[in-house]
Amino acid sequence: MTQLAPDPQAAAAPAASLKAAPKVDPEAETTVLDVGGMMCAGCVSAVEKQLKQQPGVISATVNLVTEVAAVDYQPGQADPQALAQGLTDAGYPSQPRAGGAAALSAERSWAERKQQEQQQQLGKIAIAILLLALSTIGHLKHFGWLEVPILSSIGFHCGLATLTLLFPAREILVDGAQGLRRGRPNMNSLVSLGAFSAYLTSGVALLFPGLGWECFFDEPVMLLSFILLGRTLEQRARFRAADALRSLISLQPSRARLIANPQAEGESSSVDIPASQVQAGEWLRVLPGEKVPVDGVVETGQTTVDESMLTGESIPVTKQPGDDVSAGTLNQTGAIALRVSRTGDQTTLAQMIHLVETAQTRKAPIQGLADRISGYFTYGVLALSLLTFLFWYWVGLPLWPAVLHTALGHWHQGHQMTQTASTLLVSLKLAIAVVVIACPCALGLATPTAILVGSGLGAERGLLIRGGDVLEAVHGLDTLVFDKTGTLTRGQPEVTDCLPLVADLSAEQLLQIAATVEQGTRHPLAQAIQAAAEAQSLTLLPAQDFQTDAGLGAAATVTMDKQDRTVRLGSQDYLKLAISPEPTVWEPAEAMMQSGRSVVFVAIDERVVGLLAVADALRPEAAETLAALQAMGLDVRMLSGDRQAAALAIGQQLNLAPGQIQAEVSPADKVSAIATLQKSGQRVGLVGDGINDAPALAQADVGIALNSGTEVAMETADIVLMQNSLTDVLAAISLSRATFNKIRQNLAWAFAYNLVCIPIAAGALLPAFGLALNPGFAGGLMALSSITVVLNSLLLRWQPRQTLTQRG
Repeated sequence: MTQLAPDPQAAAAPAASLKAAPKVDPEAETTVLDVGGMMCAGCVSAVEKQLKQQPGVISATVNLVTEVAAVDYQPGQADPQALAQGLTDAGYPSQPRAGGAAALSAERSWAERKQQEQQQQLGKIAIAILLLALSTIGHLKHFGWLEVPILSSIGFHCGLATLTLLFPAREILVDGAQGLRRGRPNMNSLVSLGAFSAYLTSGVALLFPGLGWECFFDEPVMLLSFILLGRTLEQRARFRAADALRSLISLQPSRARLIANPQAEGESSSVDIPASQVQAGEWLRVLPGEKVPVDGVVETGQTTVDESMLTGESIPVTKQPGDDVSAGTLNQTGAIALRVSRTGDQTTLAQMIHLVETAQTRKAPIQGLADRISGYFTYGVLALSLLTFLFWYWVGLPLWPAVLHTALGHWHQGHQMTQTASTLLVSLKLAIAVVVIACPCALGLATPTAILVGSGLGAERGLLIRGGDVLEAVHGLDTLVFDKTGTLTRGQPEVTDCLPLVADLSAEQLLQIAATVEQGTRHPLAQAIQAAAEAQSLTLLPAQDFQTDAGLGAAATVTMDKQDRTVRLGSQDYLKLAISPEPTVWEPAEAMMQSGRSVVFVAIDERVVGLLAVADALRPEAAETLAALQAMGLDVRMLSGDRQAAALAIGQQLNLAPGQIQAEVSPADKVSAIATLQKSGQRVGLVGDGINDAPALAQADVGIALNSGTEVAMETADIVLMQNSLTDVLAAISLSRATFNKIRQNLAWAFAYNLVCIPIAAGALLPAFGLALNPGFAGGLMALSSITVVLNSLLLRWQPRQTLTQRG
């Protein structure tokens, strides 16, 4: 087993990490652009290429689903407004996203706009279904099944196809033509070529009946109706995938009730103002049933607050004066006055929204291959379509003449035409089918939709995951290292034992005397003793002449039974300076120290009268969580800055072997220990409290922080656990694995679909089985492939909750 030994050289070496590389220049800034007009992965590739070619741009990441681009750039060399204008000129309408309070307003506007777009989708679905029904009637006539007067006529379908191209499909055709004109063909370019080729071929057949060609105006209508229907359903599925982000945005209250005095009562003493105008230090009143508008500290009043939207915990939390409250949480039972601590984009809610948005932009490395392929996909499809036409016209149909009659039997029975005309028509239809059936959309949606659903689902349950690269890194973890203090333990020492050593002294009296001497002392052990006395409602004794020796102990003159007695508390070294403890004292003290507890000796005058044991207690869920992680196949380890005996005692309670524990390590040693494991080829995750563990969290392949120090955790960690519960480590790993599996499934489907369907559309099954696809059905399959990817990602929401968030 690899030991967790510090290695300065390893600490200096770069870790083999999946974590995203830091910015090249620490002075670089990041801007977010809202980008419109993207239809497929080819568009994403074109936008990224356009941005990266601009002077001063360091990197650019574009998300198809959320329609944003995150750009790292050098101030002075690149300007966000100029970058957005360049994309707009290239056919992708863009604008920089505002910051601060304006960003919150922009996010609300985005959510409202998406909601309105969904309401408009019903009309598009109705139009698509109507077009699909009318075009199907035309197909029924070809198969000799049904002929409806007027609706089955060539004239009707010619007019229907013309109207479809001019109105419902106009946006697709215009965008596709612009893509071709700019030399950056996209998904709409393929659809436009297929639909217009079918329409033009049918128009030639109608104008020149002597050719003997069939008019198949119903096929471009069917193709475009499938595309319209598929895209509408896909947009609705994407809208569902962004539920969590929209829910977080909707939590932001727009108004706040400003008061001049937290002691004031009634509505007359308050002023209603926009929440964006609230400033830190002001006082606000929040009534029952209202959302907290900003982060603050309760000044007056008592209530219960529903924090489930931030932490995932459904049980309301009691709030009293001095307690923190967060923006977006729901005040339930009582009116409170709060003092504003953070506003705008500094609130916990705003940081969560920013973190979720960032997560949905960052790509998983597994998407890299799909992105590279998508950049050339459209050109490859156009080349395959041309090759398909040339092959069947010059080689295939002359070689297998029977295939000609089979294909014609599929597509248009009862038409007579010359051999040359038949060959041209079949070759053309196969080429059109190749253009139409190819689907770069599925490749482009494979990763972002799964990340969108997974990160949103995590946010709903208090698990903030930074992005697809983190999901992939979690999937590859084989070692998980825990910090001890504040992570595996509560981080607050507690009195575990109160042992009197004389017959006339009870445990309560011993604790009362100790708390009397420790009153006013701020040492953690002293605070633990005071807290224990308060918990038992023990009254402090009269005392005077307090003396404190920092780090060693304290003394005071305490009045007991009307007599002044000198009481000393502290370590054995402290007591040895004043008295000589009896040998019988050391045996129980040694037993306590061997179990990892800190021992406080209590002496009255010249005699040790009792022992207090203080320890940092384990979190109640710690042992169960570590056992579950080991059952998942992870190598679990512990790092601690505490004494070896204390660390081993905690490790024994957690069923960890001595080789899995390293004690007495500094923050720098923790970084070295992580680097040593990485150098040995292990993928290491670190779970810490997000405060003094920041360097080690950054070094680890995946840093998981309990939300003890919100700002530090959110800046450093890859995963933030808002509930401060260790069971959420299980939940985060399970959710990450499930989401990454969805990404792999989506990519496998997208690649398999194109690898299988494009050859079929090109006529690969015609010679052996006589099977061919007409352009209309090819368009239907293409639309279905994109919908399948999005729906498969949405299935994350319907998986059993315990498989995603295994909370204890």
